[in-house]
Formats: sequence, C-alpha cells, structure tokens
Amino acid sequence: MNNEGHTRVLHAAYKAWMNAAGLRQARLRNKRFTYGDQWGDLVRDHQGRMMTEGEHLHEQGCESITNNMIRQLVKTIIGRFRSQYIKQGDDTSDSPMRDIREGNELDELDCRALEEFLISGCCIQRVENWHEPGEDEQVRVDNVNVNKWFAGTMHDTRAWDCELIGQLHDLNIAQLLRRVAGGNQRKAAWVRRLYTDDAENRQTDFTTRLGADSQLGSDFWNARDGKCRAIEVWTLESREVVVCHNRREGTLTVEPASASHRLNRRPDVTTRWDIATVWHCRWFSPMGDLLTEYDSPWPHGSHPFVIKLYPLTDGEVHAVVEDIIDTQKHVNRMISLLDQVMRCSAKGVLLFPETALPEGWTWEDARRCWSSANGLLPYNPRYSEAKPEQINANGGNSNAFQMIELQMKLFEDISGVSGALQGKSPTVNSARVYEQQSENANIALSDVYDTFEAFRRQRNHKINALTGKL
Repeated sequence: MNNEGHTRVLHAAYKAWMNAAGLRQARLRNKRFTYGDQWGDLVRDHQGRMMTEGEHLHEQGCESITNNMIRQLVKTIIGRFRSQYIKQGDDTSDSPMRDIREGNELDELDCRALEEFLISGCCIQRVENWHEPGEDEQVRVDNVNVNKWFAGTMHDTRAWDCELIGQLHDLNIAQLLRRVAGGNQRKAAWVRRLYTDDAENRQTDFTTRLGADSQLGSDFWNARDGKCRAIEVWTLESREVVVCHNRREGTLTVEPASASHRLNRRPDVTTRWDIATVWHCRWFSPMGDLLTEYDSPWPHGSHPFVIKLYPLTDGEVHAVVEDIIDTQKHVNRMISLLDQVMRCSAKGVLLFPETALPEGWTWEDARRCWSSANGLLPYNPRYSEAKPEQINANGGNSNAFQMIELQMKLFEDISGVSGALQGKSPTVNSARVYEQQSENANIALSDVYDTFEAFRRQRNHKINALTGKL
C-alpha cells in the first residue's frame, strides 16, 4: 500500500474516533453522576443565561444536596459479582490459566471493567503476548480506556462485523521505540527524529491537509504530560491468494497470489485462486508517518482487543447508569426542596404584643427570660387582651416525604437492585418471601451479568489461543 493508502487508513481511524464523540460525552455525564457530581447539567435561567443546575439552585437561595444512590448501586452490583462469579467460579485446576490470572490480577481488572461497563456500556480489554527485556514471553491483559479507543461502525452484538479498530497510546520515547523499532537501531534513530525535528509544525500541516485541524478532535492527535502520541490501527483487509494442494506431501497451504506462476510449474502441486481476509496493524505518528506495520502475529489471526458494547441495538450503546439518572436527579431536587422548606419555616418565633410588655422591662429582658429554662415571663394586659404566643411551623411536608419514598422505590424498580440484593434487613417476616425477592433481583440483573460473562469467555478464548490450548 502506498503513502496515500496509509493516509486513508489514518483518516478512517480519525473519523471512527470522532463518530464516538457522543459515546464519550454520555460516558462523561454518567461518570459524573456515579461519583457524586450530580448538579453539573446545564440549564437556562429566566434571563436566558446558561449555567449548571447547582449554580441555578444557589441563585434561588437553595442548597444543592446530593444523596448519591447510583454509587451504592454500582458497588452493590460489583460486590455481587465478586461473591457469585469470582469466588464461586474460582477454578484453579488449570495451572497456566491460573498463572495468567494471578500475574495480570484478572479478578481486579474484571471488577474495574464491570464498573466501566455499568457506567459507559463498554467493556474493552487488550490481550497480547508480551515480554520484558531478559524475561520469557507471557500473556498480558490490560483494560483499555474508552477515551483512547475507537472502532468502525458495528451492529453485531458479538462485534463480528468489526473491520477497523484501534487505540491511542501515550508513551515515553523508550516505550515507543520498543513498540515500533523492532530492535533496529537505525529505525529507532529515525523514529526519535520524527518526534523531535519540527514535530509540532509537521503535525499542524498534516492535520490541515487531512481536514482534521479543528479543536474538537485535538485529543486524537495530542498526548499529555509530554509523552509521545502513537496511533495503532487494525484493519480487516482482503488479499488475493492461491490455495496449494501438494499431492506428494499431502499438504494444503495458502500462498500469496504472486507465487502462482512458480507453483503452477510444479507437476505435483494443484493451485486454486481465492480471496483471504487478514487483520493488518499499522502504527502512525500524529504527523502522519507510518512507524511500523505487520499482519496479526498471533495464532487466532485477529486483533488484540476483546470488546463488548451494550446493548448495541441499531449500533447504539446505552449504559445501566443512564437509565437511573433522571430518578437520581428527582430525589436530589426533592431533598433540596425539603431542606429549604425546613430552613425557611418559623421555628420558636415568639409573638409578643408591644402593649403587653411589663413596666421597666426591655425587649432584651423579655428575650433572656423566654430563652431561660423554667423562665417566668410576665406580661401586662392592661391595654388589650393580647398575650405572648410562640409559633412553631411544621417544616416537614408529609407529601414531600411520600414523594421521596416513591422515587426511592422507582430507583430500585428501574435499576433492578432491590433492598434484598443489597442485603438490607427484610421488611417481611417470611423467609420464603425474602428469598423470592432476592431471586427476583438476581433475575433483573441477569442480563448485565450474563453479558459480562460472555465478554470474559471471549477474553479467555483469546488467551487460550495465545497459549496454544485451542
């Protein structure tokens, strides 16, 4: 493939990353709500100004109170996963798999991947053979940040229709050279020059020619903390091949189409033209340079990523957290409103008629006597029948409390995480009923757990392929 073809691949990767902007934005909002920043949505006030909901509430003299139920829900689901799927499913009979699991801390990785799955609807892990200098090759598994990952359009829930996938890397120069130089000192020097000789201007020129120099997509090209940005792109490509049957040796091989003339001259070989698909990897610099390329080097012949997007209906991703944000916001509003009502209600206000103040008394005397324990407060009714009266308004509106209880119940119904699943004390005396409630709660979340288990099976299948167990 010529330079123009490589540029088209990089441009396709950039478009795929930009197409996922909505997913990243939704994930950021879900993450804010999960970790307690629940008043950051933008609203417009009566003057047309844009501000956050928290700022709008403060302008009205109210305090923004957060009762974070989403975080508890996420922790409950992960805790149930640890107890039911990790501990009960712990099989240590397979020694190589046990070593890979312990060496990569897969249990902890999977819990964090499940947390990401609940927040963004995405599970992404990277599985590849890796070795440190002076050490044996081993299988390495890593979680991949959704902000650093991109893929082409997919509609198959198994991701079998994926034809482009990749990852953005922020590496120091030593890590980058290990990845792309292949132990070649001359190539390492060339790559080092690419990232030092007028790299910023070259990047600006390249992205301008590509039509991608907007600030909106700057995170695709630029690394942070002074590191080097490298763009890894995997594409599924078609190639012409010849299928060769060696009748003497009884073997069947696949050779490049360019070898057909040589093979056809051999009387003991029968050839057939065909089309083969190959996963091909390219590493680019943000200046458009092709750093390295190679076909999939692993036995499974695929890319190193394992992905699960939920639910991928019409290619769309919708996380579990997304379903309960509106209910969470309503609970916060009701609690903040109730707090405002209670703070603004009259509490212990004394109505003291001016004509009832005894002779020789000041208002300070009356205030001190009223606030004292066993205090005696005389009053003079000679001018009227009025007498001092204390006002205590009820700031706790029972209807507001009922609304909060209703929203809490809706939160459990929508999320599927009931009190029984959280291990709360039963509200019923029957053990059978409580057991049935727990079972129903598990059924409500079975789709989430089973989908994540399918992701783990795919990951383990790819690991087994690398270890030669398939």
